[in-house]
Amino acid sequence: MTRTRSALAETVARTLLLVAATSLGACNAIDRLSEVGNGPEVSNIQNPTQKNGYKAVSMPMPTPQAPPQNANSLWRAGSRAFFKDQRAKDVGDILSVSLTINDSATFSTALNRSRNNSETANTTALMGFENSLTKILPATVNPADLLNVGSTSSSVNGAYTGRTEVLTANIAATISQILPNGNLVIAGTQEIKVNQELREVTVQGIVRPEDISTSNTVTYDKIAEARIYYGGRGVASDFAQPRYGQEILDVIFPF
Repeated sequence: MTRTRSALAETVARTLLLVAATSLGACNAIDRLSEVGNGPEVSNIQNPTQKNGYKAVSMPMPTPQAPPQNANSLWRAGSRAFFKDQRAKDVGDILSVSLTINDSATFSTALNRSRNNSETANTTALMGFENSLTKILPATVNPADLLNVGSTSSSVNGAYTGRTEVLTANIAATISQILPNGNLVIAGTQEIKVNQELREVTVQGIVRPEDISTSNTVTYDKIAEARIYYGGRGVASDFAQPRYGQEILDVIFPF
């Protein structure tokens, strides 16, 4: 009874998962149907801290130290110019992020597996009960050849993956948070619509004020906890990506 309940619960869980995945795919299909003829709509400008799923960043902080006092001096510690520093430093300030990514990787795997099993059983002598086997087994049973089972299996797998990614872009980001140690949390999104294809570049992360150049620019390799997204949606993307039904089958199909 317990095994039956467990199997029933597993079946219900799989059904709910399939329904949820299908519902998400249906919602995406409805959104795409609403864009037929016009392409995807450019989203409105939003406060990064008010977007769904936004969470303030919390990082290990050093012990606070009082800034040094320079008597009778017009120079400020940390400044790179005699006059006001024009680099972004406050919440809401804008700085440029330079993205120049040229990454490549190659992976290859191979697996060969084979197995051969054989099982044989007979009951030529079983305290005289071997002649009574026909009472519980078919009449054609032969005690000398009661069981003979064999199996052979083999598997050969091979995979090769080659990847090359090149991304060059400059995007303006906004300071959304200042951590207690002075590091800056930045977030920026850029959307470009060409015909019926919307391309989107998003960057998020943490930068040190010292890594911002005098031209108010920071390179992507100076961003800690960097989250860089480049993608899009529209007519071309629809043809490039598999249908949601195929994606569901790829996840749940066991073979």
